[in-house]
Amino acid sequence: MLRLSVGAVRTRWHLFAGAVAAVALGVGLVQSGLQMLAATDRPALPAGLSPYDRARVREGYVGAATLLGMSVMLAVFLTVFIVSTTFGFTVVQRRRELGLLRLVGAQRGYLCLMLVTEAGLLGLIGTVVGAPLGLLGTWAQSWLLIKLGMLPSWFDAPWDQGAVWAAMIVGVSTALAGVLAAAWRASRISALEALTESRAAQRVMTGWRWFWGLSAGFCTVMLVIAAQAARDLVAALMIGLVVMITGSVALSQLSPIVVPLAGRLPAAVLRGNLIADLARAGVLHAVRRSSATAAPLIVLVGLVVGLWGTFGSLAKAVGVEQERLITADLVVDHAIQRGPDIAVASRQTAVPITVTRGRTTVYSEGIGIDPAAYLQTHKLRPRTGSLDRLTGRTIAIGPGMAAEGYKLGSTLKIALGNRTVVAKVVAIMPETLDVSENFFIPRTLLPAGGRTETLVKVAPGIEPSRVAAGFDGKVQTVGEWAEDRGAAQQRSNSGLFAALMGLAGIFAAVAVVNAVVMSTADRRREFALARMAGLTRAQVVTVALIESATVVIVGVLLGSLVAAAALAGIAAGPYGLAALAIPWRLLGLIFGAALIVVGAAAAFTAHQATRPQPVSLLAARE
Repeated sequence: MLRLSVGAVRTRWHLFAGAVAAVALGVGLVQSGLQMLAATDRPALPAGLSPYDRARVREGYVGAATLLGMSVMLAVFLTVFIVSTTFGFTVVQRRRELGLLRLVGAQRGYLCLMLVTEAGLLGLIGTVVGAPLGLLGTWAQSWLLIKLGMLPSWFDAPWDQGAVWAAMIVGVSTALAGVLAAAWRASRISALEALTESRAAQRVMTGWRWFWGLSAGFCTVMLVIAAQAARDLVAALMIGLVVMITGSVALSQLSPIVVPLAGRLPAAVLRGNLIADLARAGVLHAVRRSSATAAPLIVLVGLVVGLWGTFGSLAKAVGVEQERLITADLVVDHAIQRGPDIAVASRQTAVPITVTRGRTTVYSEGIGIDPAAYLQTHKLRPRTGSLDRLTGRTIAIGPGMAAEGYKLGSTLKIALGNRTVVAKVVAIMPETLDVSENFFIPRTLLPAGGRTETLVKVAPGIEPSRVAAGFDGKVQTVGEWAEDRGAAQQRSNSGLFAALMGLAGIFAAVAVVNAVVMSTADRRREFALARMAGLTRAQVVTVALIESATVVIVGVLLGSLVAAAALAGIAAGPYGLAALAIPWRLLGLIFGAALIVVGAAAAFTAHQATRPQPVSLLAARE
């Protein structure tokens, strides 16, 4: 058994190279992620930091740990996905070989054990290759998170032997988990069915594929309807995250139905062209090959574009919400006094604050406000209590802390600068999308310093532009200021998104190239026949290029459909299309990169496959 599995891996290395690369990447990322998680769980903070600075550093560590945990789970998921895709494809290509084994007496359990052994060997090879990658991954992730500002410059992730052993276990386990479905499918092969190449052997849409595709599609439709009916932005965002997964699964499973329809595209664009007709025939005939290539693109576009659109819409909604909640005309980046042309000048000064409730201490920012001016420039009103009572030793709970269980009338110990007072909670604000305002305090409690901005409402009949011209510093309209807040939120999300989705892009590229290489390995005879029929070597490569471009178009279109379904609930939310952010540039970038990567892989493998003389391939015995 072991000798047979080793021989299969050695002779079919070109089929398993992508799976080995996926396991190696997965092991490296899991190892580096676990090593980083161990370092953030036991942070070493330098002496001399203030309690506020220590809290900010620890908050960054928590955010980094969350991101690292997501990257580890994503790496495991994508590794299993690629390994399962690889073995599913190899089972199809090895039907004749497996049928011969059944014909000479091999039992179903023997075939399952053979494939599982092959997967175990690939897992071991990928683990050995991936362990050194973990060291490079730790350095790369540390550098990235420091650049994003989530970790301090002194952060260091020391060697953790437990992370290495855990990554090795994950590498072998994911390889074995990925082969289970393919092993079961191989055990169902009938010897005569495989040898005669019957219609059942060539069938792509199996019963399980129909079941998973239609089930996931039904769930996706129901979730989209629920998101639109809810008309709530947060609910739409949460449902959209699930829609990305169910929609990607549905269209990946049902892609063989769409591929034949899209396969007519080359002939429609290049009508009457022999090369385009051959490419169309190739896509129509090799539905399994085309769908295997399109599936990772569907997942990539659905997840990346959907997540970027979701994060972008959330950031944009923050700006839209603030614009609708503010009744002022201008925002100035320093303190402004009321004058003849200024009806209201609401100053807001942010200072570090320490709030202690029982045994819980929160290090945050407090916003010093004048309650009367605040109420004249904001539509937001307290959920309970009143801002009119925000005088003396009192405090109001802002939108960022509204869900943390603070009680109206309770007392909190607050530290502002060198001063510590006991303040009574007189108001609790409702939750908003912008969670940057945590506590409101009277301006009489403000210590020296802080960051001040002033919301200005001009007097009736006065043009805001004329008043703005008389101010120094940065002056914005409320619309511009709100847009900047949304853009700042998006910049914060962009770094996290790039760190997470860059990982998905690497795995998707491995999966696509793996599918192209595996499919081309079985096309040597097909290419030889085409050349014997009169096509040149360059024409054969061109046919492969057009086929790959068609599959890319199919994958990107289906993935875009998934992303659109995920964003549909946001468009039906309270802010409508004003809060919808469609990442057109990202979609174009993915489409162009996919064309280049898939086209280059198809052209290279086709060029290599056509190197032998056609006669030598056609004359060779199988």
